[in-house]
Amino acid sequence: MSRTIPALDPAPAADAPVNPRSRVILASLVGTTIEFYDFYVYATAAVLVFPHLFFPAGNETTALLASFAVFGAAMVARPLGAVFFGHLGDKRGRKTTLVAALLTMGIATFAIGLLPTYAVIGWVAPLLLVLMRLAQGFAIGGEWSGAALVATENAPSGKRAWYGTFPQLGAPIGFIIANGLFLVITFLMPSGDPTRPSETFLSWGWRIPFLFSIVMVAVGLWVRLRLVESPAFSKTVEKGQVQKMPLAAVVRDHWRELVLGTFFMLATYVLFYLMTTFSLSYGRAATDAEVPGLGYDYTTFVLLMILGVVFFGVFTLVSGPLADRYGRRRTLIVVTAAIMAFGLVWVPLLDAGTIGVVAWLILGFTLMGFTFGPMGALLPELFPTSVRYTGSGVSYNVSSILGAAVAPFIAVWLWGLGDGSPFWVGVYLTVMGGLTLTALLVGRETKDVDIEA
Repeated sequence: MSRTIPALDPAPAADAPVNPRSRVILASLVGTTIEFYDFYVYATAAVLVFPHLFFPAGNETTALLASFAVFGAAMVARPLGAVFFGHLGDKRGRKTTLVAALLTMGIATFAIGLLPTYAVIGWVAPLLLVLMRLAQGFAIGGEWSGAALVATENAPSGKRAWYGTFPQLGAPIGFIIANGLFLVITFLMPSGDPTRPSETFLSWGWRIPFLFSIVMVAVGLWVRLRLVESPAFSKTVEKGQVQKMPLAAVVRDHWRELVLGTFFMLATYVLFYLMTTFSLSYGRAATDAEVPGLGYDYTTFVLLMILGVVFFGVFTLVSGPLADRYGRRRTLIVVTAAIMAFGLVWVPLLDAGTIGVVAWLILGFTLMGFTFGPMGALLPELFPTSVRYTGSGVSYNVSSILGAAVAPFIAVWLWGLGDGSPFWVGVYLTVMGGLTLTALLVGRETKDVDIEA
């Protein structure tokens, strides 16, 4: 039997305030927009800036891999953040926890924009970068699940998946803001070498997107401080069902859901990081390089990516009503099978010139929208209210290690293994899709579960 502790607050009154729809949508959207903005800013800097400024001069591929290693370090911290913030969220409430996660993320991102480089303080520079990246990952570990819970626990009956798409929509919006800002800066600080940013950009221009994040955090805090707790959590407090140790309870009583939730997210994470991080490296690599790529300049390829991300956003929203009507499981089984097929057509698409590259980006980001959207409802629905923050957060973030932390490494290695061909990278996506498809076939439908249970 699960151990609980007495209610910490008095029972809510019958006319207790509720969150209006606009506040729910904005509060769930703004935090994940900032989360993904910070991710894209770092991911772009990991390709354009950090190999030049934070690691010793030498082999370019080695420097890029070292930069990606720091990028992946955040994924290791994410499950720890999920446990910490999940504990707070399941015991003290969603609102306070979301504010704490947002502040942690904002301070860490702003601090990266102030860091001295390797040329100034030597090895201490990459060490500080790693520490700030770990802080980012720790905060992200608590951000997504809290935002998803704000959306789904306040959603009207029959519209949980639709509401659950709004925290997911932060991914494409964050991408467009972050990369749009980088495009403006590189336009104002042009470089004569298409393979390297300008000296002005490397000197101080790259810091602007990191410092700008503090403005977005201020907006996010203003919205989230106006939230009231969801009816689901308030009822859990009223009934005295708050868990003393949410992590122990979820591992003991819901371990199967933890495992399934982790694998539900696997293909989504791999596709996401291949289409955003790996694609930027592959698209910008020269056609005559030791490991050749597509040979696009930075501005052109990012504009093509933004076109694809528009489809990401549109089909994230489209996926919600589909998942509400047909069920999360059935929708995702079809989408995951399509992702597996997509992984096998990378070479013919990318060999078809610019039209093929555009088709590859649009198709990949469209599938990303279809698979990412329903996760905002599916993972929270796997767990009861008393452990929902912890359970959904741990599943989401452990999957980040399996599907995201290693994805850039594996993709770069497979890219080299294919002598510049992306064939094996596509096969990697297909294999990961197969693992997710297996989990979905084993799992159960959650569309009709009681979110207040």
